[in-house]
Amino acid sequence: MSPHHEDGAVRHDWTTQEIEALHDLPLLELVGRANAVHRRHHDPNRIRKASLLSVKTGGCPEDCAYCPQSAHHRGVDLTRDRLMDPATVLAQAARAKAAGAERFCMGAAWRQVRDGAEFDAVVAMVEGVRALGMEACVTLGMLKAHQAARLAAAGLTAYNHNLDTGPDFYDRIVTTRRYQDRLDTLATVREAGIGLCCGGIVGMGEAMTDRAGLLQVLAGLAPHPESVPINALVPVEGTPLADQPRIDPLDLVRMVATARLVLPTSILRLSAGRAQLGREAQILCFLAGANSVFAGDTLLTTPNAEHDDDEALFAALAPRQSAGTGHAPP
Repeated sequence: MSPHHEDGAVRHDWTTQEIEALHDLPLLELVGRANAVHRRHHDPNRIRKASLLSVKTGGCPEDCAYCPQSAHHRGVDLTRDRLMDPATVLAQAARAKAAGAERFCMGAAWRQVRDGAEFDAVVAMVEGVRALGMEACVTLGMLKAHQAARLAAAGLTAYNHNLDTGPDFYDRIVTTRRYQDRLDTLATVREAGIGLCCGGIVGMGEAMTDRAGLLQVLAGLAPHPESVPINALVPVEGTPLADQPRIDPLDLVRMVATARLVLPTSILRLSAGRAQLGREAQILCFLAGANSVFAGDTLLTTPNAEHDDDEALFAALAPRQSAGTGHAPP
């Protein structure tokens, strides 16, 4: 199928060349095509809200170049915290629900899940979030089949395990874990019947071919991930990517639009880096196919969009109320 005749069908055979051709279309044409596919599969006026909480912060043995939680990056000013108490986590989940969040995501800075009291506590968190009537998502690193089965039995909606970037650029970003390790974890999650939340980060110095490579891998998963976070790098002092320039907002729009064309049914989550986007750039991302945001002050350890800014954003997206000037319409 030619990328110039994309009809919104779900495909698993995209090539990186096809994806690059889509990405490099004139911007208005690209966004227009993506919006048409978006409308075919989603309510264009529905933007979902999720909340993300770091339930165990810092001290991670992985060396991800972008991450301030890595124990390898000793120049980062970050306090290490032990796993939070489930009751404290559930109180925050209840507040997030009251603020409009449909999904509550919990992240622990682990390389892999280990059986024991801490994992038992995470299972209790999942059960508690589901009891609140919210979707529950966790990101805990690699996990084994029996651990995935426990999370599934607790009612876990989705497991977040990002690929970060395309396979050819991956070892420039992470050396403590193989790309195949990530794919194996995704397969374990799928086999347990848990939904996938899997995306990546743009703006780490990768080429467009690497962005296309990421999308090609995601589109090759069958079924596609139900949720795909699209992150823009937030450079953090003390990490190897601290001096990386911020991505052009329109490059993020292109990435969202391209993702929508190759992942037509997935929820595209506008994630890290959203705080640096203006209201208009965010709306362009929604037009191009993004249909979820993370609300709240922080995303794990990096700043997120301010509450008042989000209020203004969603007010701008709402139906316009006529001012009632008293004049008859022309």
